[in-house]
Amino acid sequence: MNDLSRARKAMVDSQLCPNGITSRALLDAMGTVPREMFVAKELGPLAYIDEDFPIPGSSPTRYLIEPMPFARLVQLAEIGPNDIVLDVGCATGYTTAVLAALAGSVVAIDDQPKLVEQAVENLIELDVGNAAAVTGELAEGLASEAPFDVIIVEGAVEDIPPSLLAQLRQRGGRLVAIKRDGAASRGTLWVRSGDDYSSREAFDAAIPRLPQFSRKPEFQF
Repeated sequence: MNDLSRARKAMVDSQLCPNGITSRALLDAMGTVPREMFVAKELGPLAYIDEDFPIPGSSPTRYLIEPMPFARLVQLAEIGPNDIVLDVGCATGYTTAVLAALAGSVVAIDDQPKLVEQAVENLIELDVGNAAAVTGELAEGLASEAPFDVIIVEGAVEDIPPSLLAQLRQRGGRLVAIKRDGAASRGTLWVRSGDDYSSREAFDAAIPRLPQFSRKPEFQF
C-alpha cells in the first residue's frame, strides 16, 4: 500500500466512519476513487485532509468539497443501484466518479467547458462507464435528460430554482444540497411527491458557495 492509498484509508477510517457515514457502498467508493487526481499536483499528498481544494484551471475558482460534507450529502440522498443521478457542478469529475459507483447512471454538468473536458478525460482514465459529463448552466439542470431519481448540487446554495426541482422523478425523487440562510449552512433534502415537495434539514456544514444559486433580490419600493 503506497502513501496515498494509506491516506485514502485514513480518510475513511478517521473522518467518515466516526462521523455517521455508515453506507458501506459509499465508504468503499470514497476509499477507492483517487482524490489526488482532482487537485493540483503539488497538493496531491494533502488530498485527503478535511479541506476544500481549489480546482486547477477553474475560473472563477471552484472547489473540490472536503470529504465529510460531500459524504453526508450523498448518504442523505440514499442513492440506489438503479437510480439515475444528476451531478450539478461536477468540476473535473471526482464527485461523478464516486456517484457512479453507487448509481445506475450519472449525468454530470458544469458551466466551465474546460472543467467538463477534464472530467470526461478523468472518467475515461478511471474506466467509469456509467457516467457522462456535459456543459450546461448549473441552475438550469438538464431538463432534456429528466426525470432524475437524485439531484446533488456540489456547492452551497441560497435558493433552489423550482425548474430544477421539477426535474426530479414525481414519486420519491430527491435533491440534496448545502443550503445557506444568512450565517447558517445546512445539508438539506428535498423530496418530490407528485406536484408537492417536502424538505428537511439534516446537518450543519460549511462549503464554498455556488453563485449560480444566489437568491434573487426582492423588489422594494
